Amino acid sequence: MNPILADLLHVLELERIEQDIFRGESRDIGAPQVFGGQVLGQALSAASQTVKDRVVHSLHAYFLRRGDFNASIVFHVDRSRDGGSFSARRVVAIQHGRPIFTLSCSFQVPEEGFEHQVSMPEVPEPEGLADAQTLYSGEMPGIPEKIQRFLTRKRPFEFRPVDPINFLRPEKRDPVKSVWLRATDALPDIDQIHRVLLAYVSDYELLGTAALPHGLRFGHDDVQMASLDHAMWFHRPPRVDEWFLYTSDSPAAQGGRGLARGMFFSRDGTLMASTAQEGLIRVRRRDGSPD
Repeated sequence: MNPILADLLHVLELERIEQDIFRGESRDIGAPQVFGGQVLGQALSAASQTVKDRVVHSLHAYFLRRGDFNASIVFHVDRSRDGGSFSARRVVAIQHGRPIFTLSCSFQVPEEGFEHQVSMPEVPEPEGLADAQTLYSGEMPGIPEKIQRFLTRKRPFEFRPVDPINFLRPEKRDPVKSVWLRATDALPDIDQIHRVLLAYVSDYELLGTAALPHGLRFGHDDVQMASLDHAMWFHRPPRVDEWFLYTSDSPAAQGGRGLARGMFFSRDGTLMASTAQEGLIRVRRRDGSPD
């Protein structure tokens, strides 16, 4: 297996240190703090290890503090309820003695029911699009070092944006975005792994959609962005080692916050999951005050 993807699976697996208490490592992906998708995926992994014969169908999370990727994270799972069809779990992620993240999630016994879904947008196929690292490598000389570090670091997923952003000269555009993704190697046929990995990657590409109408030059305009909360709903079993489309839009931004919504479609148009996130979007003036 691709070593970067294998390492991510290791990070998401967690170490059980007590009943319903787990410990996880962190990785530096080029951001100044622990990647939010990592903590989200680890917390879901911890909760999933306390449930049998049920699959996660929804989760709601809050990011409370920046995570330190030089330190381990402890995850405490509360078994809130086990009913006839549903199980509820609450997870608190703790680092340096303080909670940095909370997650509430619900699991369900698989069952049949009414079905409908929206249609997948018409976009070019992934084979005709360039990989994000290839696209952005030509812009590197003019991009701030901290942005270069994030864009050039090898990832466990391939990203092929449908309408790439120009980081040097961004234009104001509609808050709509699509990107094809897939894991860099084949994965085991274990449903829980694909759901946890989808949660992990859902934190990429999402909040930036709310910045598109404003033409922000990341790294140049002293833009401060951070995830505040995150929600997901799993509709059908995902498969993340095959191409899938991540579409997102942003209905509103106000008060230093932006809201973004996303949907994940398999290549055949099946809606696998939906997500939503509100995050901090703030531009500071040179005197340090918010714009």
